This record gives sequence, structure tokens and C-alpha cells, in this order.
Amino acid sequence: MTGPAVYSAARPVDGPADVPVGGPAPARWRGEPLLESRAYLELARLLADPVWRGHGVPAGDGRTVLLLPGYLAGDNTLSLLARFLRRIGHRPAFAGIAFNSGCARSYAGRMADALRHQRARTGREVAIVGHSRGGHYAKALATEHPEDVSHVVCLGSGLESALDTFPVTRLTVATSRRLFAPSGSPRGELGCLTGECNCELARAYRRPYPGRPRLTSIYTRSDGMVRWQSCVADYATCVEVPGSHIGLAFNRHAYRAVAEALATRPTRDIADQEERS
Repeated sequence: MTGPAVYSAARPVDGPADVPVGGPAPARWRGEPLLESRAYLELARLLADPVWRGHGVPAGDGRTVLLLPGYLAGDNTLSLLARFLRRIGHRPAFAGIAFNSGCARSYAGRMADALRHQRARTGREVAIVGHSRGGHYAKALATEHPEDVSHVVCLGSGLESALDTFPVTRLTVATSRRLFAPSGSPRGELGCLTGECNCELARAYRRPYPGRPRLTSIYTRSDGMVRWQSCVADYATCVEVPGSHIGLAFNRHAYRAVAEALATRPTRDIADQEERS
């Protein structure tokens, strides 16, 4: 994969020199949570935009798309995205996450089962779209099960650090850690809900990303919750859209970018064609 390829919502542009790839958050970064108040406006703009009705975006090919919600969110927060994907010709599916707050290990089994079930049911590779923390899961699942995944699309997800976030978000994570992985407990010993968590899913997230499946990272420079630079990596196709972090779940520009990402040929198909030629 080439990268970082950075796009605006309307047209592709060359990756600018001022885009740092990954790296630690600067000490002065405090987040901009007030920017997140725009999310409701983004929802209104989506419902009034032709993209919501499937106009001007590539049609789906019937592929199953597994949707994974963000931190402190559930499957229902991606219900509009599911309706959009169904409308353009995909088959959205969920893993059954009601409230994404605890240790990632709690959800690893059900997400892997959902992936395997959809793969067996259709006989086709599954695409995965994850919002925020759901994007961390998507990257980890694709790393563990590359043969079952065709595309990965992350919405506002740090690709190298899961905790490159607004300080209040990190405080919330610390509170969850005290509740779900207290010191001395088995989860506490694993380092759950820390950057050094040693559970299978966290280790997969930190491993080098394989050459396939195709990974697209959709991000916004006005993200008030996640440092946007952490969403840019040289092994991903990186797509910049305007908007907020929360609003990426119902942002008209993000929906267009998701549809375009899912319409690209899986890297496995390209490699197979090159081998035959």
C-alpha cells in the first residue's frame, strides 16, 4: 500500500509535508471537546444530503460489512450507517455490543464469532467498519484473521496508539480500569484498558499490519477527542473529511468515503491477478 495518501472530502490531493505519521501526542495537546457540539448539525446535514439516499456513491456488491461501535457506545450508534450501507447494496451486521466500556477481551470472542459466522454464511470475505475504539478492534481482527477480511475502514481511530485522546477520555478509561480491571485481578495483571494491555486483541492491534486486507483511515483535523495525527499511517489509505469525532458516525463526507473505500478492489484480488498475469 502506498501512503499516507491524504484526501479531502471532494478531491484527492498529495499527502502534505506537514502531516506527521503517528508518533506520540505533543504535551500541549488538550483536545477540543467543544468542537464535538457540531455532531447534531452533521446529522441534520446527512439526512438532507443526496448521499443519504445513495446518490453519487458507488453501489455495493452485496458484501457483508461488520460494524463495530466506539468507546462508551453501542451497535445502535451505527444504525444510520447500517441503513445507508443496506441502501447502497451492502449487508450490514453487528457483533452485539450494547455498551463498549470494559476490557477489549470481553468483546474479542463475540466479534471473532460474528466475523466467522458471516464468512461461513456467505462464503465471502467480510468488510469491517469501526468507529473510534471500534476501529482498533477492526484493525486487530484483520491482523488476526486476514483470510476472512476484505476491507477495513476506521473512523477516527488511532492506528498506533489507542489512548492518544482527549484527557477526559483517558480519565474515563482510568475509571473503567478501576471498575473492570482492578489491581491484583486477572484483568489487572494483563494490563487491561492500558496502552500495554497483553490480551490477544490488544497484542493483535499493536502488531505490524499485514499487507492485506486493505485499510482505510477516515479522519478529521478538527477531531476534538482523538489527536488526528494518530489516525494517519503509511500502511493505510488516509482520507480527510471535515467534521467532528462523534459525527463521523453520521457525517455525509465520511459516508461517501466509506462507500468509496468499500468499492475498491480487495488487495487480495489485485495480488491474485498479478500472480496470474
